[in-house]
Amino acid sequence: MSDANSDLMTLVAGIFCVLIFASVVGYILQQRLSPNGSNSAVENLNARIKAWWVMVILIGIAFTAGRIGVLILFSFCSFAALREFVTLINTRKADHWALAAAFFLVVPIQYCLLWAEQYGIFSIFIPVYAFLLMPIISVLRGDTERFLVRIAEVQWALMICVFCASHVPALLTLNIPGYEGRNVLLIAFLVIVVQLSDVLQYVWGKLFGRTKIAPRLSPSKTVEGFGGGVISATLIGAGLWWITPFTPLQAGILAFVITLMGFFGGLVMSAIKRDRGVKDWGNLIEGHGGLIDRLDSVVFSAPIFFHLTRYWWSL
Repeated sequence: MSDANSDLMTLVAGIFCVLIFASVVGYILQQRLSPNGSNSAVENLNARIKAWWVMVILIGIAFTAGRIGVLILFSFCSFAALREFVTLINTRKADHWALAAAFFLVVPIQYCLLWAEQYGIFSIFIPVYAFLLMPIISVLRGDTERFLVRIAEVQWALMICVFCASHVPALLTLNIPGYEGRNVLLIAFLVIVVQLSDVLQYVWGKLFGRTKIAPRLSPSKTVEGFGGGVISATLIGAGLWWITPFTPLQAGILAFVITLMGFFGGLVMSAIKRDRGVKDWGNLIEGHGGLIDRLDSVVFSAPIFFHLTRYWWSL
């Protein structure tokens, strides 16, 4: 077994141990505090644990399938997230062709460019070509009512759901000396650290949270939860240096950066939801809301993590 496969199996085993422990804790809490399903906090916790089992298994299958599996998984995520985003924005009949191009032209091309490892065009395809294409298609329909708002919202949807999200599998294209064949572990590092930061911010906030950090955007987020979660996730990231090309200090610094970006990404997406008057982006994942509710922190941190790694470590 290669070193990459050995490290991946060790990591997966650790994740499954954590999930098994969480499931046992959830079962005990349910038996003691919510035998009839009356405790919403316990029921929500168990729903989240079940959802994590499903998501971890799906990601594990994608990793097992290799590069093509990861690309298929994230292209599906981009498509589904874009669908969730579009349901909340201002669109008119004149935008239908532009939206069709976004779903059936932009998404496939972005991931095909990734498959071909064409970094030069991949990095500018959406923010240049797609951003110019969207208003051209819409304007040809002749409807100018709220035109700027409509186009800006479609462009922002592409930026978040496709461009930013595609930087997760883009980590597979990096050529890092001495790290050949192990890039999938970079994806694992990114997702684990950012998602654990979200979970730990929630836990620290529930245990010690007193001071609201952004009451108008996300009332559940507290200064104490933010600090405890970010510090904890940074230490965990430093401890995971062995699956990366980084030293423990470098892994800790990158973990700190991506957890900060994940936190602010969550705030930005919360602001959009508040603007639209909704609690969740959707109901695709039981206990977690929509797909964007799970991807918001990852999509904001992925481009930063990708470019920092590419600039400092890749050839």
